[in-house]
Amino acid sequence: MNEPPCAQKQLQSACALIESVLGSELMAIHLYGSAMDGGLKPLSDIDLLVTVRSPLRDEQRHTLMQKLLAISAWPGTSEIYRALEVTVVVWSQIVPWHFPPVRELQFGEWLRDDITNGKYEPAQPDPDLAILLTKARQNSLPLRGKAACELFEAVPENDLLETFRQTLALWSRADDLKGDERHILLTLARIGYSVETGKIAAKDEAAAWLRPQLPEAHAKLLEEARAEYLGVVTVDWAEKMPQVAAFVRDVKKAIQEKMA
Repeated sequence: MNEPPCAQKQLQSACALIESVLGSELMAIHLYGSAMDGGLKPLSDIDLLVTVRSPLRDEQRHTLMQKLLAISAWPGTSEIYRALEVTVVVWSQIVPWHFPPVRELQFGEWLRDDITNGKYEPAQPDPDLAILLTKARQNSLPLRGKAACELFEAVPENDLLETFRQTLALWSRADDLKGDERHILLTLARIGYSVETGKIAAKDEAAAWLRPQLPEAHAKLLEEARAEYLGVVTVDWAEKMPQVAAFVRDVKKAIQEKMA
């Protein structure tokens, strides 16, 4: 990893905080995502997977969530902090593997209002962990503990495909797309890439892979999403909603046909 000093300092602060709150219950901390896949982009989160030996106590959950708020910021709003996304899993609930896996806790900027008000999601099944753990096994850095490929079993292909199916089902209406247009376009590219290759790519890499396969209008829209992700342009997605809806409809259909 070769990241700016401010990101490295934030990462050190996050690890120190996690260690102080979890103590001997901590098994591992893995850095994955954009930091490992081509480097952090202007709006990238810092993604951490935290593995613990047993479920968190209420006071640990409260302290961790509240203190993470102080060292994280919404993407693009701070010169000091990036957005942190911290996912906590209990090792014995992940190994041996079963589907859907259980997520013990998740911190993210989209949850800031609830966390500020002391509202935390309980431990719950989370099919997306199939993707997260595959990414961690494929390319992550163990900041504490063993390498992910030693700590976790490989996720079966059928479980990955089922996670993709469930993700695609989230985007059935135009209202499902509002406010998250860029992320959805790039996520569709990543799902398409994974279904085709069996691997997981960075958002910009997946978009570059998919673009030549698309009709001109869809290819142009995807390139705009990729450019905004890279910090090159700012896009008014509200005015492009008809194009976004058409893109999602067509690319979803193509992916679903490949998975059939």
